[in-house]
Amino acid sequence: MSVKLSRFLGTALLCFATGAAFATPAIQHWQSASGAKVLFVEDHDIPMLDVAVSVPAGSRYDSKSGLASMTHEMLDLGAGGMDENAIAGGMADIGAELDGNIDQDMASVTLRTLSQEKERDKALDIMSRVLQHPTFSDEILSREKARVIAALKEDETKPESIASRAFYKAVFGKHPYALPISGDVAGVGAISDQDVKDFYRTHYNAARAVVAIMGDVTQKEAHEIADRLTGELPVSNEPLPMPAVDMQIKPVEERIPHPATQSHILIGAPGMSRTDPDYFTLYVGNYILGGGGFVSRLMNEVREKRGLAYSVYSYFFPLGQPGPFQIGLQTKKDQADEALALVRRTLDKFVAEGPTEDELKAAKQNIIGGFPLRIDSNRKILGYLSVIGFYDLPLSYLDDFTKRVNSVTVGEIKDAFARHIHPDAMATVIVGAPAK
Repeated sequence: MSVKLSRFLGTALLCFATGAAFATPAIQHWQSASGAKVLFVEDHDIPMLDVAVSVPAGSRYDSKSGLASMTHEMLDLGAGGMDENAIAGGMADIGAELDGNIDQDMASVTLRTLSQEKERDKALDIMSRVLQHPTFSDEILSREKARVIAALKEDETKPESIASRAFYKAVFGKHPYALPISGDVAGVGAISDQDVKDFYRTHYNAARAVVAIMGDVTQKEAHEIADRLTGELPVSNEPLPMPAVDMQIKPVEERIPHPATQSHILIGAPGMSRTDPDYFTLYVGNYILGGGGFVSRLMNEVREKRGLAYSVYSYFFPLGQPGPFQIGLQTKKDQADEALALVRRTLDKFVAEGPTEDELKAAKQNIIGGFPLRIDSNRKILGYLSVIGFYDLPLSYLDDFTKRVNSVTVGEIKDAFARHIHPDAMATVIVGAPAK
């Protein structure tokens, strides 16, 4: 399956700008006969249907490195009496798209198709087979393992890949979030067809599935679609334990030699979860610190004032457990230490003092003013439905977002960052830096 590693939707959705109100999508919800959670937005403006089925089958559940990703990758490489060419050709014949995403927490299969009954029925038939009756051929597995191992070996030479893997290991230690989503060479090489089948039976579970449906169908049709896509998924009562993330990590600085012309620098620590009470406060604060592009403080200090990097950013990646808070930049090797010191000073000051009132006002205007663009397609709304359902966020999430953003204060940002971000206890990874 064509996998797009998701950095899931760290912001939200609808808003008002220049005093005009935008209506948020009306979310209908129910539990299907299979036990799956269903979220549905009915919209007949265009003759399209978007569907996503998400399950807790991300890399945090790997018993062998790369097992979750391999299982997800193989879903559409043979299923329900169709080989991979028949699946791909069947979708192409009707102009439909079958895709997927996987991250640390979840794996998803997504469909986009015309909503006319003939095309819709064929597309849903193929999606149903892929989700509920994958073949997991040993021959295809051997081929895919060789392909993934070759890609992993190539990644071992790329500074950005080296930095990312070292960063997650430094931040999360022995926690499953430290595992690389695509696995490592040894882990992928050890995966058997039985491993894949067992992982599928345990994690592609009807009662844990979330079905998001967006577009040109009625509620009755949406009920039928959800039942069709989940009614024959495996049933498993096996618990899915999740250890807590250690929020207080030891400070570490890892310098990894590399012949690249620039140093790749990542700094961070565990940040926040999807359901953290400080989510909105930290989101707005980070927009000011490094998430707002050219209007962020890091960009102003590092690029605009001193020209030490073309780009510098920060973000929170919220997951079921606290995901990483990360600052990243690339800079010339001979100025890596200068740039790193400046980033640390900027972060220290922000955590100690918080933003200014002017910075907060500008951030709110930009976030709220930009919200309509975040829900300007059915596909984008579908993504939010999946996140809301998977993480049990309130169904009023879209309605409440701008109010929550607008209510954030300077004092709340300073307090939340002081509790969540500790500049003296962060992991730093520098790939391509001169050794000290």
